Formats: sequence, structure tokens, C-alpha cells
Amino acid sequence: MDKLGWRGPVIKYIKISISEFIESLKKHNLRCVNVNPSFLQIKAWENEYNILQKELPLLLEINEKAADWYLVFEYELPRERGRRPDILVIADDRIFIIECKDMKRPEQQHIDQLKAYVRDLSNYHAGSHNVRFEPLLLMTLMNDARESAQGITIISPDQLHNILNVMANGKTIDSEEWINSRYAPLPSLISAAKLIFENEPLPQIRKAESLGVNDAVNELVKIARAAKENGEKHLALVTGVPGSGKTLVGLQLVYLLQKDDKTPVAVFLSGNGPLVKVLQHTLKSKVFVQDVHGFLKEYGGNNTKLPDEKIIIFDEAQRAWDTERASEMRGIAISEPMDFLAIGAKRHEGTLNVGLIGEGQEIHLGEEGGLKQWNDAIAQSKAKWIVHCPEKIEHLFTDAIKVVVNESLNLTVTLRSHLVEDVDKWVEALLNGDLKTARDYSINIENENFNIYVTQDIDVAKRYAQERYDSCEDKRYGLICSAKAKNLTQFGVNNDFYSMQRLLIGPWFNDPPSSLNSCCSLRLPTTEFQCQGLELDMPIVCWGNDFYYYEDKWISKGRVRYKSKNPFQVTKNCYRVLLTRGRDGMIIFVPPEGTYDTFNAIVEAGAKILYGFESTDIIGEHILSVTAFDVKRDE
Repeated sequence: MDKLGWRGPVIKYIKISISEFIESLKKHNLRCVNVNPSFLQIKAWENEYNILQKELPLLLEINEKAADWYLVFEYELPRERGRRPDILVIADDRIFIIECKDMKRPEQQHIDQLKAYVRDLSNYHAGSHNVRFEPLLLMTLMNDARESAQGITIISPDQLHNILNVMANGKTIDSEEWINSRYAPLPSLISAAKLIFENEPLPQIRKAESLGVNDAVNELVKIARAAKENGEKHLALVTGVPGSGKTLVGLQLVYLLQKDDKTPVAVFLSGNGPLVKVLQHTLKSKVFVQDVHGFLKEYGGNNTKLPDEKIIIFDEAQRAWDTERASEMRGIAISEPMDFLAIGAKRHEGTLNVGLIGEGQEIHLGEEGGLKQWNDAIAQSKAKWIVHCPEKIEHLFTDAIKVVVNESLNLTVTLRSHLVEDVDKWVEALLNGDLKTARDYSINIENENFNIYVTQDIDVAKRYAQERYDSCEDKRYGLICSAKAKNLTQFGVNNDFYSMQRLLIGPWFNDPPSSLNSCCSLRLPTTEFQCQGLELDMPIVCWGNDFYYYEDKWISKGRVRYKSKNPFQVTKNCYRVLLTRGRDGMIIFVPPEGTYDTFNAIVEAGAKILYGFESTDIIGEHILSVTAFDVKRDE
């Protein structure tokens, strides 16, 4: 009973007293989020009780079989503290998901919240893979209304008994079996890291086994064993689209290699300082995850000291510093790839270096040499290296003694955005200026309930996120933007130097929504440098004037002082990072200024306009005109 507030057949519910009902829900709320429910929450439950006590007897008058249907109130989705559909009605062969709002008008975030319940139960609940769901948004202050919008039904209370009057035409659902079925949501990187190092198995999610993370880890374990047994030097390169689980592969590999050995065996290194800080904050340890630059300062260059770890995992290896940048920052004219292979070459025993390769995310100075640096390092190494990589980069490694092609090391599907495979393709098309192709991708993305919105009102974006994830302790939303956008501070997006100095990146990602340091406080943004490799459920991407659309093409500015070989590409990569952080979707905020065509380009690419307005009367399929948020999309 811990994961729900009240359950039982309809016939039992109509006999329960309001005091008994409310007390049951109060106790459940305390178990879920460790706080007593607010006055408004209790009033909402009382409204639900009164509506159902009126509507369910009317249902029984026209459908006697409904007496045995099962009601479930406040069913908590396991591992997702605070996410609880208001009412589930298990009606023979289908389940009605009812979300109640004490309002006269539906709002877009409420519709998306309800659609997300359907998506997550369908994908991650073992008892729901073949279940038909009927999502209902019940507006308690509406009268005599029943409309369809965006795949859900919006009703007033007096319509409830009619909409529930259905006849089964499929297999009857076993209520107890359904309630007790396993629910395994797709973990965020931070949640996954906790699960790994708390020795819990990662959730086996519908479709997730075919996405390649486990296969990649298993192949790397085999390579590590071969290196040890044969005394060989191996370099394995894992490629992947943004959000495909590369970092997760590295963390899981460290865990598997380290868990049965008390001496250091493997270490996960990253040049992404914020990622390191967030993971160290999450794991409450600095042993397994370390900063790559500090590691090379200790063991690289002319140092003769060797690290205890014989297996080194380098996250975002395509971003390794080239010789020029390493000389400038560390005073040693050795590229990071050369440094890593030199450490391996000094060992008499076998060793394995693993490079995790993100595609198109070089955003720092000195990172533009890409994968070619690794072949250059092999050519200059005193050891003979065996390279393992996907076929698409095999041609780069002409100086390895052997190249083993392994497609298990190529992660092609994003895990970040709830199995939506086209988000990264949409981003690529948008940033290439191919707006028609982006629009085509957006249709499938929308059908998979991944939300892409655009607005010119930052307050509308904030309110959407706050209300959609109200009371969801484990959901994260926040402001993200380019570090070089100079026009955002006037709109309350404080990415200036002094504001960013106050940002605590570990708490920003990890603290509960009530904390002022949490991303959910919407006080301070993170930039591409701080959010790369990490994720939010609903990022608010604040578009700056350093990359804008004008006369049918993208133009960059603001990075001239960088010694970059290709400033435009670095800026474009920055926005690729920002646009690929979301799990449920993203809201793009484009400031209402200037003559740039950025806003129109994003709309043309398929994003839906999200903005506030006061009143209208008709609910449409693409224009929710009874909402406080209107969502429009040109057809």
C-alpha cells in the first residue's frame, strides 16, 4: 500500500467517508515527499471525493459491471518521488488516467503532464506494455464540456460518468497484478551513477536492452581481460550521439572492474570540470571520478610516477587538448592523447585506455584537433597499440599495429530523451539551416511526447516548468545558455561573470527543488561548459545573440577573441550541447529584440509557440484556446 493513497472497487469507494478517504491520502503524501499536504492539496482531494461520490452512482445506473472496477488514488510512480496521477480507473480492459485541476481552463503543462504519465506507464511499467490508456483531464470548475485536444479528453465533472461508460472488448486487467507490476523508469545520469555505486542493477527498460550500453560495457570488459592476459596495449574508442549513454558506459565499466578488487584498477577521467564535480557530489567520493587535468599533472609529462589504475577511461576524448593548448595551460608541449599513451607505454604489463567520443561537441579552445590527435599519439608512442573502434572511424588509425572493428562500441540511440530517436537529428537539421528536414523530424518527436516549445516570454517558460513538475522531487528543470551571449542578463538570465562565480554546480543538479541552489529555483543558469554531459528533464534554453538566423543562414559572433581555428563551428557546437540536454523536452526562449529571424526559424523547424494570453472559448487540436498558455504551430 506504500505506493498509493487509496485503492479498492467502485462499490467500496462510494461507501467510504470523506474523513477516512482524506486521512489515507494525507498519510500517503507524508510517505512520498516527507511533508504534510498543503491546505490547497486537501481541498483538491475533497473536490475529487465530492465529484466521484456524485458521478460514480450515475455510472452504476447505466453500467452495473462498473461496480467491480478498481479505483487507485495517488499512485506513486516508483523511483520518481512526487509523480502521482490523481486517479486511475481500471475498467476491465483499459485504464483511465484522470488528472484533476481546480480550474476553468486547461493549461498546456497539465496536458503534457498527463501525456507523460501515459508515455512512462506504457514504456516502463511491466504490466502496461499492452494496456490501453484513456487520459482524462478533469477541469473541476468547468461546466458541460467535453473536448479532445492533443490526444487527450478534457471534461467537466458532469461528463465523467458518461465518459467512463465503456464496454470491454479485450483482455480484462488483473488489478492487483497491475498495481504490483515492476516500474523501472529510465534513469538520469545522476540517478544511474547512484544505482551503480550502490550496487543496484540498472532498470531493464523496454527497448533499453537494445540501445547498446550493456553490450558496449561487456565488450570493454573482454578487451580489458585480453590486455591483462596478453600484456598488450589497447585503445578502445566508444562513439555516440548526445545522450546515448557514453558516460554511463564509462561509469559502469569502472564499477564492474573495481567492485571485486580492493586495489585501484580503473578510473573515470573527464576534462568537464562541472561533470566531475556533480558526479563527485552525487557519489560522495573523489576516488572513482577525477579531473583529467589534475590526473595528468600528477602522472603526465616528464613524471616517472605511474598511477595505480591500469585502465583509464577518458570521457569526451575528442575534446582532448592539442599540443598548443596543453603548452599554454600546463607548460608542456605534449597533447593529452600523447600524454595518456605515454603513461600506458611506461608500463611493463598490459593496459587499456578507453576514449568516450561525443559527436560534434568540441566547444573549448584546443579541442578542435578531434580524433586525429589519437592517431598522431599512436605514431609517436614507444609502444605498439591495438585499436578497437566502430567502422566509421577505422580509417583514422593508420599507425596502429591492428584495428579491430567493433560496432558494439557505437551508440546510435539517445537514452536522454525517453527513447525519442530523432531529437539529435532535429537539432542537427536546425543548426544546419535545413528547417524543412527539422520540421519533418519534429512530427515524430511530438508523437513520442517529447515537447519542443519556443517562446519570447521568459516568465511563460518558467511557469510552464514549475507547474508541470509541481511536487515532483526528482524532476529537474532550469535555465541554460551560451556563456558568450551578452544580451540575456536584461531578461533575467544572469550569465555574467560575477553571477556565474556564485553558482555551485553540484547542488545545482542535485539539490531538491526547494533549495535556492537548485536549478529548479530558476535563479542562475548554467552554460554549455557546465551542463555538457549532464541532463535536465525540461531545460529552458535561452538563445543569445552570439548565434542567430538571418537571411536564411546562421551567423555567429562574440567569440572573435578566441584563438579558435573555426569560431563558427565552436559556437554551433555550443548550441548543439544546449539543445540536447532534455529528457522530457525543452523550452527555447528567444528574447523579443532585434531584427534577427531566429524565433521564426525555430518555429519553421517545428517547435510549438508557447505564450500567455487571457481568454478564448474554443478548444482545438493544435490551438488550445481555453488555456492560459496558447500553443500554436503553423500547419
